[in-house]
Amino acid sequence: MSDTELPGLNAVDDEIRRFALSVSPSELHGSLCGWLSGGGASLRGWPAKVLADDAILAPQPDSPLDRLRTVSAEQLADRSFRFELLLPEGDASLADRSGALFDWCRGFLGGFGLAAGADPKLSDEGREALGDLARLAGAQAQDEGDDDDEEALVEIEEFVRVAALLLHGDCVLAAQHRQRLN
Repeated sequence: MSDTELPGLNAVDDEIRRFALSVSPSELHGSLCGWLSGGGASLRGWPAKVLADDAILAPQPDSPLDRLRTVSAEQLADRSFRFELLLPEGDASLADRSGALFDWCRGFLGGFGLAAGADPKLSDEGREALGDLARLAGAQAQDEGDDDDEEALVEIEEFVRVAALLLHGDCVLAAQHRQRLN
Protein backbone atom coordinates (compact mmCIF):
# COMPACT_ATOMS: atom_id res chain seq x y z
CA MET A 1 0.00 0.00 0.00
CA SER A 2 1.35 3.41 -0.89
CA ASP A 3 1.30 6.35 1.48
CA THR A 4 -1.34 8.02 -0.68
CA GLU A 5 -3.87 5.16 -0.59
CA LEU A 6 -6.54 4.74 2.03
CA PRO A 7 -6.23 1.63 4.18
CA GLY A 8 -8.62 -1.13 3.18
CA LEU A 9 -12.19 -1.31 4.44
CA ASN A 10 -11.46 -4.56 6.31
CA ALA A 11 -8.38 -3.12 8.05
CA VAL A 12 -10.41 -0.11 9.20
CA ASP A 13 -13.25 -2.40 10.31
CA ASP A 14 -10.79 -4.49 12.37
CA GLU A 15 -9.56 -1.32 14.11
CA ILE A 16 -13.15 -0.19 14.77
CA ARG A 17 -13.83 -3.53 16.47
CA ARG A 18 -10.59 -3.29 18.47
CA PHE A 19 -11.62 0.17 19.71
CA ALA A 20 -15.23 -1.06 20.26
CA LEU A 21 -16.65 1.81 18.22
CA SER A 22 -20.26 1.64 17.06
CA VAL A 23 -19.84 2.98 13.52
CA SER A 24 -19.21 1.45 10.14
CA PRO A 25 -15.89 2.07 8.37
CA SER A 26 -17.63 4.29 5.80
CA GLU A 27 -19.40 6.36 8.47
CA LEU A 28 -16.15 6.78 10.41
CA HIS A 29 -14.33 7.93 7.28
CA GLY A 30 -17.18 10.32 6.51
CA SER A 31 -16.93 11.71 10.06
CA LEU A 32 -13.19 12.21 9.68
CA CYS A 33 -13.57 13.90 6.28
CA GLY A 34 -16.37 16.11 7.59
CA TRP A 35 -14.20 17.11 10.55
CA LEU A 36 -11.24 17.93 8.29
CA SER A 37 -13.46 19.71 5.74
CA GLY A 38 -15.03 21.84 8.45
CA GLY A 39 -11.63 23.03 9.62
CA GLY A 40 -10.89 20.43 12.32
CA ALA A 41 -7.24 19.67 12.96
CA SER A 42 -5.59 16.49 11.70
CA LEU A 43 -4.76 15.04 15.12
CA ARG A 44 -3.67 11.51 15.97
CA GLY A 45 -6.52 11.43 18.53
CA TRP A 46 -9.12 12.28 15.88
CA PRO A 47 -11.60 9.46 16.71
CA ALA A 48 -12.32 11.07 20.11
CA LYS A 49 -12.95 14.41 18.36
CA VAL A 50 -15.12 13.23 15.47
CA LEU A 51 -17.16 10.84 17.60
CA ALA A 52 -17.39 13.38 20.48
CA ASP A 53 -16.15 10.83 23.04
CA ASP A 54 -13.02 11.79 24.98
CA ALA A 55 -12.71 8.22 26.29
CA ILE A 56 -11.62 6.92 22.86
CA LEU A 57 -7.87 6.40 22.78
CA ALA A 58 -5.68 7.72 19.98
CA PRO A 59 -4.77 5.18 17.30
CA GLN A 60 -1.19 3.96 17.21
CA PRO A 61 1.11 5.68 14.71
CA ASP A 62 0.89 4.09 11.24
CA SER A 63 -2.12 1.96 12.27
CA PRO A 64 -5.01 1.75 9.78
CA LEU A 65 -6.92 4.52 11.61
CA ASP A 66 -3.85 6.74 11.75
CA ARG A 67 -3.21 6.19 8.02
CA LEU A 68 -6.90 6.88 7.34
CA ARG A 69 -6.37 10.32 8.91
CA THR A 70 -3.09 11.19 7.22
CA VAL A 71 -4.12 10.01 3.75
CA SER A 72 -7.56 11.64 3.96
CA ALA A 73 -6.02 14.96 5.03
CA GLU A 74 -3.52 14.77 2.16
CA GLN A 75 -6.19 13.87 -0.39
CA LEU A 76 -8.52 16.67 0.70
CA ALA A 77 -5.72 19.25 0.52
CA ASP A 78 -4.46 18.00 -2.86
CA ARG A 79 -6.22 20.00 -5.54
CA SER A 80 -5.73 17.26 -8.17
CA PHE A 81 -9.01 15.66 -7.05
CA ARG A 82 -7.47 12.35 -5.89
CA PHE A 83 -9.80 12.35 -2.88
CA GLU A 84 -11.47 8.97 -2.31
CA LEU A 85 -14.41 7.79 -0.22
CA LEU A 86 -13.92 4.65 1.89
CA LEU A 87 -16.70 2.49 0.47
CA PRO A 88 -17.19 -1.19 -0.41
CA GLU A 89 -15.75 -2.33 -3.73
CA GLY A 90 -17.87 -2.46 -6.88
CA ASP A 91 -18.52 -6.20 -6.51
CA ALA A 92 -20.47 -5.65 -3.26
CA SER A 93 -24.25 -5.57 -3.52
CA LEU A 94 -26.07 -2.38 -4.49
CA ALA A 95 -27.64 -2.38 -1.01
CA ASP A 96 -24.24 -2.58 0.72
CA ARG A 97 -22.69 0.10 -1.48
CA SER A 98 -25.60 2.54 -1.32
CA GLY A 99 -26.00 1.98 2.43
CA ALA A 100 -22.30 2.67 2.98
CA LEU A 101 -22.51 5.85 0.88
CA PHE A 102 -25.45 7.13 2.94
CA ASP A 103 -23.56 6.19 6.14
CA TRP A 104 -20.55 8.15 4.82
CA CYS A 105 -22.80 11.19 4.28
CA ARG A 106 -24.27 10.91 7.82
CA GLY A 107 -20.77 10.74 9.26
CA PHE A 108 -19.62 13.66 7.14
CA LEU A 109 -22.45 15.88 8.37
CA GLY A 110 -21.69 15.10 12.02
CA GLY A 111 -17.96 15.69 11.71
CA PHE A 112 -18.48 18.82 9.63
CA GLY A 113 -20.92 20.27 12.16
CA LEU A 114 -18.53 19.61 15.04
CA ALA A 115 -15.63 21.34 13.30
CA ALA A 116 -17.36 24.12 11.35
CA GLY A 117 -19.96 25.11 13.92
CA ALA A 118 -23.51 26.29 13.37
CA ASP A 119 -22.85 29.00 10.78
CA PRO A 120 -19.78 28.28 8.66
CA LYS A 121 -18.73 30.68 5.90
CA LEU A 122 -19.88 28.82 2.80
CA SER A 123 -20.26 29.77 -0.82
CA ASP A 124 -23.72 29.42 -2.36
CA GLU A 125 -22.47 26.20 -3.97
CA GLY A 126 -21.17 24.99 -0.61
CA ARG A 127 -24.53 25.63 1.11
CA GLU A 128 -26.30 23.77 -1.68
CA ALA A 129 -23.83 20.86 -1.49
CA LEU A 130 -24.28 20.62 2.29
CA GLY A 131 -28.05 20.49 1.85
CA ASP A 132 -27.71 17.78 -0.80
CA LEU A 133 -25.45 15.76 1.51
CA ALA A 134 -28.07 16.09 4.25
CA ARG A 135 -30.73 14.69 1.92
CA LEU A 136 -28.45 11.79 0.99
CA ALA A 137 -27.73 11.14 4.67
CA GLY A 138 -31.46 10.58 5.18
CA ALA A 139 -31.79 8.16 2.26
CA GLN A 140 -32.31 4.43 2.64
CA ALA A 141 -30.22 1.74 0.95
CA GLN A 142 -31.79 0.14 -2.08
CA ASP A 143 -32.10 -3.66 -1.92
CA GLU A 144 -31.74 -4.39 -5.58
CA GLY A 145 -31.57 -2.54 -8.82
CA ASP A 146 -30.67 -2.57 -12.47
CA ASP A 147 -27.90 -1.05 -14.55
CA ASP A 148 -29.54 2.38 -14.31
CA ASP A 149 -29.40 2.18 -10.51
CA GLU A 150 -25.75 1.14 -10.65
CA GLU A 151 -24.99 4.09 -12.92
CA ALA A 152 -26.90 6.47 -10.63
CA LEU A 153 -24.94 5.26 -7.60
CA VAL A 154 -21.63 5.94 -9.38
CA GLU A 155 -22.84 9.45 -10.20
CA ILE A 156 -23.96 10.06 -6.61
CA GLU A 157 -20.58 8.86 -5.30
CA GLU A 158 -18.83 11.32 -7.59
CA PHE A 159 -21.15 14.12 -6.46
CA VAL A 160 -20.42 13.34 -2.79
CA ARG A 161 -16.69 13.32 -3.46
CA VAL A 162 -16.82 16.70 -5.19
CA ALA A 163 -19.17 18.14 -2.52
CA ALA A 164 -16.67 17.20 0.21
CA LEU A 165 -13.86 18.87 -1.73
CA LEU A 166 -16.00 21.97 -2.27
CA LEU A 167 -16.81 22.24 1.45
CA HIS A 168 -13.16 21.69 2.36
CA GLY A 169 -12.29 24.47 -0.07
CA ASP A 170 -14.86 26.82 1.48
CA CYS A 171 -13.92 26.19 5.11
CA VAL A 172 -10.23 25.32 5.03
CA LEU A 173 -8.57 26.53 1.85
CA ALA A 174 -10.50 29.82 1.73
CA ALA A 175 -9.67 30.46 5.41
CA GLN A 176 -5.98 29.79 4.73
CA HIS A 177 -6.12 32.16 1.76
CA ARG A 178 -7.77 34.88 3.89
CA GLN A 179 -5.03 34.46 6.53
CA ARG A 180 -2.30 34.91 3.91
CA LEU A 181 -3.94 38.12 2.71
CA ASN A 182 -4.00 39.65 6.21
